[in-house]
Amino acid sequence: MARRIEHHTTSPHSAEKVFGAMVDETYLRDRLAAIGGTNAELVTFTSVDGKTSYQLKQGVPAEHLPSVAKSLLGGDLVIQRVENWAAGAGTVEVTLVGVPGRLEGAFTVTDNGSGSKLTLAGEAKVSIPLVGGKLEKVIAEQVAVLLDKESEFTSEWLANRG
Repeated sequence: MARRIEHHTTSPHSAEKVFGAMVDETYLRDRLAAIGGTNAELVTFTSVDGKTSYQLKQGVPAEHLPSVAKSLLGGDLVIQRVENWAAGAGTVEVTLVGVPGRLEGAFTVTDNGSGSKLTLAGEAKVSIPLVGGKLEKVIAEQVAVLLDKESEFTSEWLANRG
């Protein structure tokens, strides 16, 4: 059974500026350097005709993982994340190295009063009997934490660029 995820973050910046950051290679490299975790890397990046695609690799040290995840992985968590963006919206597919599961979802960036709102709607699915549901919960919680950190970083990054 999959776990539904819906998470919202807000920014004092317009949807246009937030979207512009999400498809900016320098922004992605800066974000990974600041909050990407162990061995973070922008693996691929292409932007053609208003469509941007990229793959990120991020790491979470084992000591920061819940015990159910530590026992399954036996080490650090390596996250592969593919995003595709166009016209203020995007899709994301996240896989965890060594875990038979994934997170799939869609992002939207919309104006919200004097700023904007980024929404992720998706679901996490882990196909492991007995612990799959627990891991789906952990993934949902960790995605929310990561999106909050990324939102803070994005707001600061944009503020520093006028």
